[in-house]
Parts: sequence; C-alpha cells; structure tokens
Amino acid sequence: MTATPETVPLPDFDAAFRDGLEDLLRWRRDVRRFRADPVAPALLDRLLNLAALAPSVGNSQPWRFVKVSDPARRAAIRENFERRNADALNDYEGERAKLYATLKLNGFDQAPEHLAVFCDPHTLDGHGLGSKTMPETLAYSVVGAIQTFWLAARTEGIGVGWVSILDPETVPGILDVPETWQLIGYLCVGYPEEQHIDPELQRHGWQDRIDVSEFIFER
Repeated sequence: MTATPETVPLPDFDAAFRDGLEDLLRWRRDVRRFRADPVAPALLDRLLNLAALAPSVGNSQPWRFVKVSDPARRAAIRENFERRNADALNDYEGERAKLYATLKLNGFDQAPEHLAVFCDPHTLDGHGLGSKTMPETLAYSVVGAIQTFWLAARTEGIGVGWVSILDPETVPGILDVPETWQLIGYLCVGYPEEQHIDPELQRHGWQDRIDVSEFIFER
C-alpha cells in the first residue's frame, strides 16, 4: 500500500530569513581556538539529530557519528595528526614552509568535544539506489551531514573545526569501529575563543578567497 503524503504548509522563507541565512553562511568558520566551556550533552545530541536531516543518496543515511571522549584515544588521534603534519610540512619549501609551520591546524587540546564522522560504504539502507553507479555519493552524503551539523552548531554559538591532516586508514582502529568504515571528518567542537567572519587561513596569509566568477562556466 502506498502511503499518503502528509500535507504541511510551506514555511514563510521571507527576506529577513534569507538575510539571516546569508549571515549564517558567512559566519560559518573553521574554528581552531576554543574556550573550555563544555557543550551540554542534550545540545550536542540535538545538533546530531539536525545533522541527520541532511539528504543522502537513496535515503541511505550512511553517516556514523563517534563521540570521542576517552583521553587515550584522543591522545592517539593527536599523535596521528603530529606524524601526518610533519609529513605535510616536508611538502613545502622556503617561505611557504615557514608560514605553514606557524598555522594552528587543530583544536585538539581546547575543544571540549571531539567527533569522528564516518561513512559506512557497505550499508544496506537505501538498497544501492544511486550509489551503485556512483559509490562516492555515500561519502558525499556524509559531507552534507557534516555541513548541516556545522551550520546548526553556528546558530547555537558553537564552533566546529575539521581536522583533515590524519591517516584515515588507522583511525578506525584507534576508535575501535569497523575497519570498513571510511573516515570523512574529525571535528573539534566547542565555543569559539574569538569571533571573526574572515577565514582563519585568509587572516594568516595562507590563501585569499577567490571570486566565485572564476568557478562558473557556461557551455
């Protein structure tokens, strides 16, 4: 039997809402400097529930959120970062290497909450719709959930920092999750120590924002 769609009124996304949404997008920043204030567990769970409203290929919902609170596991993740960060520094030379060495690229020690976000590429949910032809859409779905979490967190005054300088193959073992899970993002979460609308890497001279016109093509 086919379910009858529920009819609900469309919210009024008025000009004030659209302006507020633009502000939210502009103020979503990658945060590396956090205050020690804890994030209430109920609030974190609410944000994760909002993250799960993100779209997913075939309605597969392949995201897997791991709250990392064990000090030993956090320390192992930090060691993982330190090794990979040293390798990354070796990729640069001269002034660019000097600048890289000055950048703050994680908030491990300050952020009260750590979240590892994985994709389950073998989930049976969604029955393979869409992902059989493009398996990478499962990971893309998890990225959408992370972005949804990030924006929802910002509305609560909470900052998020995405640490990508990690060896993704070893993280499942550190966190004792299935080896088949694919690490998509390791997030530091907490209240920002400072508020700024410009990207941290722009402020510290690494990379300016590029005009969007350079990314739009017509055929």
